[in-house]
Amino acid sequence: MSISHSKPKNTPNSKENPSSATDNSESAVHLSAVENHSANQLAQESVSPQATSDELSFVHDAVLLQETVAAVLGVKSLPKQTGIDEQSSESQNSLKMSGIYVDATFGRGGHSRLLLSQLADDATLIVFDKDPTAIAVARELANADSRVKVVHDSFATLTDSLAEMGIKQVDGLMADLGISSPQIDDGSRGFSFMRDGAVDMRMDTSRGQSVAQWLETVDDETLANVLYDFGEERHSRRIARAIKQMDSYDSTLALAEVIKVAHPKWQKGKHPATQSFQAMRIFINNELGDVDEFLAQSIPVLKAGGQLAVISFHSLEDRRIKQFLQRHSKGQYPEDENLPMPPNRPRYFSKPKRVGPSKAEISHNPRSRSAWLRMATRTDTDYVTDIQS
Repeated sequence: MSISHSKPKNTPNSKENPSSATDNSESAVHLSAVENHSANQLAQESVSPQATSDELSFVHDAVLLQETVAAVLGVKSLPKQTGIDEQSSESQNSLKMSGIYVDATFGRGGHSRLLLSQLADDATLIVFDKDPTAIAVARELANADSRVKVVHDSFATLTDSLAEMGIKQVDGLMADLGISSPQIDDGSRGFSFMRDGAVDMRMDTSRGQSVAQWLETVDDETLANVLYDFGEERHSRRIARAIKQMDSYDSTLALAEVIKVAHPKWQKGKHPATQSFQAMRIFINNELGDVDEFLAQSIPVLKAGGQLAVISFHSLEDRRIKQFLQRHSKGQYPEDENLPMPPNRPRYFSKPKRVGPSKAEISHNPRSRSAWLRMATRTDTDYVTDIQS
């Protein structure tokens, strides 16, 4: 993964636009809420790359759970759970839907488990994740449920991974983007600026370069651009210079402290390192690039009538999803904007919808505060490969 610019940017310390500031503050609330778990929650949710049996059985609160599963199944709402069949251990009100579905970000399996409860015995659920601990949880679920197939890789490999299974198209795709509570709560992963650990931040600890390794070699200008582009950090240049003056990158708390001291203007209720940590994490994991790849592949992979449902937590992700669905639902593409008579382009999705968490969910799970679920139905239009995504 790399980032380059033909000439230095002059924008990182310029005034931020109001909409970006709002989205950033919402993202910060999400991160702050996750950082401030109670001691009991922390003991339950902390995980390590070599997960214990207790860790594998842990399920954190999945955001917009009912709404997302209903969306990927193409129904307005799920049936109310009134009881469990004692012999089958299945809900008496299951929809029993057949088909092939994908959970592109398994995490700890909250969305997958609810989806499985609504699927028929002949259905298939394919789950993706980069995180080795999430994959350990997924494989345990697959051992208990033969309908589950596990892929240890990014959802950016969607088409190729499905092809290896002999699958060309699916009935539904869902993804819950960003970072999960267990990943932040495990200080050894390096995501947290409140718990000490190695400056790693990789979603997949089995491959790739850690943030610490990258910081050893990156120059000030590139680092500043990363902090601005992926964290919308207004003081990116000043922070980048301070980071590059560090003797080592062995401690997340030490890194957070340097950023804190270098940051000239703190926001109330928000740690000064929030945006910088977000930026480095997004960059090192190529999160936005993977989102773009996944969205582009969703068009040919989804069957006509298939459902796409994606949850995002900050503006950089949400903007991409929104613009992608707008383009492909309206047939309006950037390359046509200056043409006197734009050609008729295919419309691959129905009019997209957006849903946020209820007040009750936010009260129960503050992490959900900044979440948005965007969803759309794949139309029966044949996919044309020369249209840019």
